[in-house]
Amino acid sequence: MIVGPRTPESAVAAGTAVEQLELSVVMPCLNEAETLAVCIRKARESMRELGIAGEVVVSDNGSTDGSQEIALAEGARVVHAPQRGYGAALRAGIAAAEGTFVIMADADDSYALHDLGPFVERMRAGADLVIGNRFKGGIERGAMPPLHRFLGNPVLSFLGRTFFGVPVGDFHCGMRGFRRDRILELGLRTSGMEFASEMVARAALAGLVIDEVPTTLAPDGRSRRPHLRTWRDGWRHLRFLLALSPRWMLLYPGLSMLLAGGAVLAWLLTGTRQVGQLAFDLHTMLAAATAMAIGIHAVALAVVAHAHAIHMGLIPPDRKVEVRIADVALRYGVPVGSLLLVAGVACFGYALWSWGSGGFSQLDVVSTLRLPIVGVGLVVVGVQSVLLSFIISLTRVGDL
Repeated sequence: MIVGPRTPESAVAAGTAVEQLELSVVMPCLNEAETLAVCIRKARESMRELGIAGEVVVSDNGSTDGSQEIALAEGARVVHAPQRGYGAALRAGIAAAEGTFVIMADADDSYALHDLGPFVERMRAGADLVIGNRFKGGIERGAMPPLHRFLGNPVLSFLGRTFFGVPVGDFHCGMRGFRRDRILELGLRTSGMEFASEMVARAALAGLVIDEVPTTLAPDGRSRRPHLRTWRDGWRHLRFLLALSPRWMLLYPGLSMLLAGGAVLAWLLTGTRQVGQLAFDLHTMLAAATAMAIGIHAVALAVVAHAHAIHMGLIPPDRKVEVRIADVALRYGVPVGSLLLVAGVACFGYALWSWGSGGFSQLDVVSTLRLPIVGVGLVVVGVQSVLLSFIISLTRVGDL
């Protein structure tokens, strides 16, 4: 349900007829009576100064403090977002917005709603998504908790740049502008604080043009504590980044463990190895075999997760490394896996034959356990390779 006027700011100022809106400023709102009015005024004044035909849309998430009435009194439109959550409120507001461009910002008076020009300028120049950078624009004392400023945001921003190649330094800035049609095409679906991560990550995966501008952050004007919860919402952001990047979460670690484990097994097959004061022997071989088992399992999960993400529409179909691995596994998984399985069984067979040739006497663990450990690694990798090939054939990853 949407209430309130649809009134372009420039049309109001000039007394002319309603024209096509260029900009919608969307604010999610949950009990923001203390700061909502000043945020709306700042946004409307900035649009008037820029000569922009625009509107302010307040997406209300169930306020009980009169925020809706304040928004209407200030000339904003109110959108009722029934599903609770930061992302759900923004999705409802963006869907209801009528501007070609949208600028989103919190309604707590912490963002620079009085200075919309840099965002509009970059969008007019062709950027599909423009993200504010608070570290470049300036963060006032008390505006961001030290844990967020020096650990949480830098770490998550680094991971975002690494995973998705996004050229921004403030991955989680809540003030950003974008072409409404481009973002709607992404079909964003998260409802919580991780919506900010989903927007940037999926925009990058879809090949949208992403830019950033310096913006400022001031202490919010509320007397209550913010909706953001450091550890809960930080984990939700991280979990979503990893879910959209099975390559970094599963594939690269899995391949590293698989190759490293195999190399260590081969290195120790003939006997104990001394490196300086350290001696590597059976315990290291057991660890290496375990790494191989975990590694091949992680690679298999990465390929399946990639296929599932494509099927769910979270990432676009492509020919990246996961699909190339899937093609190889589909063609060679069964024969290569079968050979590895046979080789592993042969290791056990040879160890049993050696024991039998000695009359099944007392075994020297150190001298007889090396080959069975290698056999375990080969059997596990072989079986997983065969199973992965069948799973890929079922999910049709090779056809993508």
